[in-house]
Amino acid sequence: MDFLTYNTWNLSTMPSISVTEYYAGKSIFITGATGFMGKILVEKLLRSCKDLKKIYILVRKKKGQSPESRLETFFSCRIFENLLKQNPKVLNKLRVIPGDVLEEGLGISAADMVELEQECQIVFNNAACVSFKMPIREAVNHNTVGVLRTLEIAERMKKLEVFLHVSTAFCHDGIEVLEEKMYPSKHDPYHVIESLKWMDDELLATCEPTLIKPYPNTYGYTKSLAEQILTSFVGKFPIAVARPSIVIPAFKEPMPGWVDNINGPTGVVYAASRGVLHTMHCSDSTKVDTMPVDVTISGLILLAYFTAIERPKDIRVCNLTQSGINAITWQETSDYWRKYLKEYPLSYSLWYPVATGKKYKIEHQIDAFFTHTLPAYFIDLILFILGKKTFMVNVIKRLHAGLDLLDYYTARNWTFKNDYFMSMENRISKEEREIFYTNITTINVDDYMRNYMKGIREFYCKEDESTLPKAKKLHQRLYYLHVALKTIVYALCAYVIYRIYILFL
Repeated sequence: MDFLTYNTWNLSTMPSISVTEYYAGKSIFITGATGFMGKILVEKLLRSCKDLKKIYILVRKKKGQSPESRLETFFSCRIFENLLKQNPKVLNKLRVIPGDVLEEGLGISAADMVELEQECQIVFNNAACVSFKMPIREAVNHNTVGVLRTLEIAERMKKLEVFLHVSTAFCHDGIEVLEEKMYPSKHDPYHVIESLKWMDDELLATCEPTLIKPYPNTYGYTKSLAEQILTSFVGKFPIAVARPSIVIPAFKEPMPGWVDNINGPTGVVYAASRGVLHTMHCSDSTKVDTMPVDVTISGLILLAYFTAIERPKDIRVCNLTQSGINAITWQETSDYWRKYLKEYPLSYSLWYPVATGKKYKIEHQIDAFFTHTLPAYFIDLILFILGKKTFMVNVIKRLHAGLDLLDYYTARNWTFKNDYFMSMENRISKEEREIFYTNITTINVDDYMRNYMKGIREFYCKEDESTLPKAKKLHQRLYYLHVALKTIVYALCAYVIYRIYILFL
C-alpha cells in the first residue's frame, strides 16, 4: 500500500440512502463499549438509529455475574435514563458478548462467535488502554494485539460491510502536519509482537525508551502499530480509521457537559478545582486540540456510513479534530475555569482553587515546590502527629507524574488536517445534520465551558444541585483564608527585607 498518497474521496457527493436508512436492520459489534466514548456511541445509535437490529457489546467476564446482570449494570449509567423512559424495549436490541481483547479470539464462546459471523455488518473497534504509564508489553497487548484479534474476528463475519477503528490524532508524533491519510509505523507491528514473546521484562524495560522514540509514552507508539496492522487487511473488507484528538465532555447530547472520567485536560481542571493543583507548565498562547465526545461519536457513525456505502479500496482516514476552529488557549481556558468555578464550586476543596500556567519549566518547578510539595509535607506532618493516615505527599507525587506526562501535549501546538471531517455535514440531509452534528463552528465556547464545569460537578463528582449554596459559602471562606495567608506571607517577606536593609545600613 502506498502510504504517501492521499485518500481519494468525493467531498460533495451525497449517498443514495440516508444515515438512518443505512443503519436500519443492521447488526453492530462494538468493542470498548463500557468506556467514555463507547457508552455514548451505544446510546446515540439506539436513540438516533431506532430501526437498527442489534448491538453486540464485548464486555469482560466477571465471576458471579451473568450477561443479563452486566447488561443491567451497563444501562444503570445515567446517560440511558431518558432513552429507557421513552422506549424500555430498547434493552432487547443490546446483547452482551462476554470476552476480552487480551484473550485469543477475544475470549468469545463458540456459540456467540457463530451468531456474530452470521449477523454482523458493522464493527466499531473502540477498545484501547489510554494509560500513558503502561509498560510496553501491556500496551502492545491492549492496543495492538487486541486490534489484530478483533480484525481476525471481523474477517470471519460473512456480512461485514465496514470495520471502523478508533485511533488517535497523537499516533504519528514525528509528522509536523497530520493529514487524513495512512502513515507507516516506526516498526513492523508483527515483528514487535514476536519480539515480545522472547524478551523478558528486564530487557524490554531497558529497550523501551529507544524502541518508542520519538513517542513520549507507549500509548501513541502502540496506536501507530495498530494502524499499520490494519493495512494487512486491506481488500478483505472496507476499513476506516478515525483519529480523534483529546475527547472532552459532551456539547449537548445526551446531556450537556456529561463526563465520567478525568483524563487529559479534564483531570487538570478537576485537580485545580479541588485546590490541589496550583501550577502547570504550558504556554498561555498554546491551543489544545479537543473534541466534545458527542461530536466525536457523530463523526464515527458518519464515517462508518460513508465507508460502507462507498466501499473504498484503500483505508479511509478521518481526523476528528478542531484544527484551530473554536480552539482556545490555556490562558482562555483558565479564565473560563475561574469564571464558572464561582458558579459551580465543588463541595470540598483542599485549598482555595487558584492555578496558573508557567511558560518556563524551571518557573513551574519552583512554584510547584512552594504550592504543592511543601504544603503536602506539612499536611502529612499534621496527620502523623494526630495519629492519622498520611496521604497528601503521595497525591502530589501522582499529580506531578501526571503533569509530566501531559507536558508533552500541552507545551506545543499540534497541526491536524480535517477536510474530510468538515465535509461530512455537506453530504447528509439538513434534517440529519441536526441528528448527527459535526459542525464545530456552531459551538458557543462560553456556554460550553459553563456546562463543562457544571458537568464535572454533576456527573463525575456526583454532587447534587442542592449542595451548591453550601459549596459557594466554602468557596468564599477559602478565598478569604487565601487572601489572609498571602497578606501574612507578603508582610513577613517585607519585614525580613526591611530588617536586612536596616542591618546593612
